[in-house]
Amino acid sequence: MAISPRLATSSLRIGLAVSLSTAATLPLLRTAPEAAVTGARQTERVSDNRDREAPMSEDAAQKSPPSAGLNEAQRAVRARLGRQGAEPPTFDVGLRSRLRHQLESALADVAEEFGVDRPLFIGKRQLAGVFGCEVSFLHEEEQEFAWRPQVARGAVAHKAIELGINWRSPDPAPPELVDAALESLARGDSSLGGWLDQCAEVDRAELRGLAINSVAAFFDCWPPLQRRWRPATESSSRVELCGGRIVLGGKTDLTLGRAEGTAADKVIVDLKTGWRQPRAHRDDLRFYALMETVKLGTPPRKLATYYLDSADLDDEEVDEDLLEVALRRTVDGIRRYAELHGHLSPAAEPAKRPGPPCRWCALRGDCAEGQEHLAQADAER
Repeated sequence: MAISPRLATSSLRIGLAVSLSTAATLPLLRTAPEAAVTGARQTERVSDNRDREAPMSEDAAQKSPPSAGLNEAQRAVRARLGRQGAEPPTFDVGLRSRLRHQLESALADVAEEFGVDRPLFIGKRQLAGVFGCEVSFLHEEEQEFAWRPQVARGAVAHKAIELGINWRSPDPAPPELVDAALESLARGDSSLGGWLDQCAEVDRAELRGLAINSVAAFFDCWPPLQRRWRPATESSSRVELCGGRIVLGGKTDLTLGRAEGTAADKVIVDLKTGWRQPRAHRDDLRFYALMETVKLGTPPRKLATYYLDSADLDDEEVDEDLLEVALRRTVDGIRRYAELHGHLSPAAEPAKRPGPPCRWCALRGDCAEGQEHLAQADAER
């Protein structure tokens, strides 16, 4: 499923699902002798022959700690997202059907307003919109989308990271990856490709610089990924409910690992730049976890948002309580979206909800509530 251009923002949105085991079961890092060979730049981001070796044993891990050759930020990622020797959690076989039944029962009346040929599509953007400032969200939906360097930064950086993870050898530098990404995107038939062909040189140069910073931050902060984790990019998820009349959709730009039966051993990570929105970003990931579970039957093990600018990680374990929270939010969000667009009754009056997004909202000049919020926020700085 192609990403709508409206999903592009100045924040880098790159979903990363990572199956990370502990040093004793699945080493993230090369051993010290290997690190000496590859050097500081870690000349192979995805190992080849070594990836086919058996996992490191407990004794071997103690003699050659997998953190050798990594910086502190990379070690922190491994420690926070690894299982630390614990067995992966398991879930009931009937979880998938139970969650689907709950969703379809709660949304049956909404689904009646749509058809298989004109389904209601709901992604994380639509859910975030109805739980944020509805006035701003509806206004944004009506506007014609326009690319600019800050908006295109995420798409270009994501493409460059995708290329970097799958690059064979030698390991390319971030500028080389970004240039390759720009060339690849310009050849595509998306609106971004058209904009890249026509944009001013100053916009292209600004975009290149922004993307290089994001790509460099990723490879600086994250340990090298191994082929045994089954890396895949642009992994789309689609869940059809009520006979295809309601469609949930999303995309994780890089995934590694997979569910093993009912054992959950996948971590979904969003990589972001810019300011932090822990609550909103957690909600996005919980929506992904719900889709993953309804699609496969086994949820991810952990959800995490990684902020590249600050090398901070926000994470939480996945359990059935979390999935129930995500399900209720999804149902409430879909119903509210339908109400705002007049699908269930005359269109509901949108609510104003001032918050940090007021600072770049196109309506802020005429919004007293937004201006008051920004003035108070500035005074508290």
